[in-house]
Amino acid sequence: MSTGATGAQEVVLRLDRITKRFGALLANDAVSLELKRGEVIALLGENGAGKTTLMNILFGHYVAEEGQVEVFGTPLAPGNPRAALAAGVGMVHQHFTLADNLSVLDNIRLGTESLWSRGQGRAAARARVADLSRDFGLAVHPEARVGSLSVGERQRVEILKALYREARILILDEPTAVLTPQETEALFETLRKAIARGLSILFISHKLHEVMAIADRCVVLRHGKVVGEVATRTTDRAQLAALMVGGEVAMPKAEARSPGAVRMRFAGVSTPDRGAAPGLKALSLDLRAGQITGLAGVSGNGQAALADLVSGLIRPGSGMMELNGVPVAGWTPRAAIGAGVARIPEDRHKTGTIADFTLTENAVLEGYFRPGFSRAGWMDWAAARRFAESIIGAYDVRCPGPQARIRLLSGGNMQKLILGRVLEPGPEIILANQPVRGLDVGAIAYVHSRLIAARDQGAAVLLISEDLDEVQSLSDVIHVISEGRLSPGFARGAMTPAELGLWMAGQGFDHAA
Repeated sequence: MSTGATGAQEVVLRLDRITKRFGALLANDAVSLELKRGEVIALLGENGAGKTTLMNILFGHYVAEEGQVEVFGTPLAPGNPRAALAAGVGMVHQHFTLADNLSVLDNIRLGTESLWSRGQGRAAARARVADLSRDFGLAVHPEARVGSLSVGERQRVEILKALYREARILILDEPTAVLTPQETEALFETLRKAIARGLSILFISHKLHEVMAIADRCVVLRHGKVVGEVATRTTDRAQLAALMVGGEVAMPKAEARSPGAVRMRFAGVSTPDRGAAPGLKALSLDLRAGQITGLAGVSGNGQAALADLVSGLIRPGSGMMELNGVPVAGWTPRAAIGAGVARIPEDRHKTGTIADFTLTENAVLEGYFRPGFSRAGWMDWAAARRFAESIIGAYDVRCPGPQARIRLLSGGNMQKLILGRVLEPGPEIILANQPVRGLDVGAIAYVHSRLIAARDQGAAVLLISEDLDEVQSLSDVIHVISEGRLSPGFARGAMTPAELGLWMAGQGFDHAA
């Protein structure tokens, strides 16, 4: 945990009875909390509990109907992100706020200088970004175009952007989703040094072991209200999970079982590099029926290329790809769907859904051409709506109804709709790419149980995740990918997180060679 927050310390942030409504939805209900100098508070709660809304009020993106925010004893002007930045508040958003057409360096500098000074001081800014990257273990090329970066690399840019502005209060929303265990610990060590010098942190994470490692206190929200506050030294992960959801959470277990036939095989497959992102390097991999194959690795090491290959977005540059023992030709997304391949995409907002489409439209987004949904080129919207309603009921999607815009849903409910869209047709192969990123412990348990059930019904599941806990708990066999190279397969329980972390950092490949 951080070093020694005490009651005698200065209060740097005070949220006093913050209330926010969205129509009939009460997102924050008289929420109050205080953050002290050099203290870390973990803000916990289920998806839709009001955490992000509260942080957006603090940072000026939303205006509260009631209540007040004070920073260093001074009321903060509502609805003004520039005022929050000037007061020393930095925020790393769960969903990125970057300009895809600009470089990493330009994104970091954006808004810190006058338009008339553009280009001046670039060398000094680049050197400072390089220092921050090195000190915090957040490697990213300063001249790379943000639009070419992976999800994980974009998250690193968001962290660097906040640090560059010398924030004294830092809001971190899922900051370690893309880091190895070693990199996470290195980041925490750096944060602890900054905390000792007075940095205060609001830390949002669904990784409760990280909360226990870095936070002094935990504040728990449920249905927009503060339902509990506890010192981390007096609690444990099970108690925190129960406080979040209002009862005990039982995580599903993937019992060992014998795999079936090879559904999809890659033999010596390579794909071209895409900018700074490596392609696949002579990758060989079998996806078997009734087996979850876990792929661990730091974001940006070839996972995107493999995901695109499985889902038909790209084809092998060299090597062979087989489906049920037959070499694949003419591989496209439509061919993949027709062959029983279903995908849970990495980014549910950018590539998994269309924000202003309804739940019904999103439910058939990747299968609208299937028999039952379309006939002679015309959509059967009544059938599509019945399908959406069946998903909403079976997967407990909490929403106003099938005709609601999907952007109104919390991340967890959006993911449940995607999960239903993927699993209900009974696919033979499931690409589960970061399936629980940003989800609360209850939603994680639900998604995991559905993936295990699909495996038990004979599906071949490829689980791509940067969360080693997830990979180790779900996978029957684990591979690590680094710079496009694939490790041998490791049976569940054969490797410790530290040993897998070495492979993720590339060291295992060097020793194997």
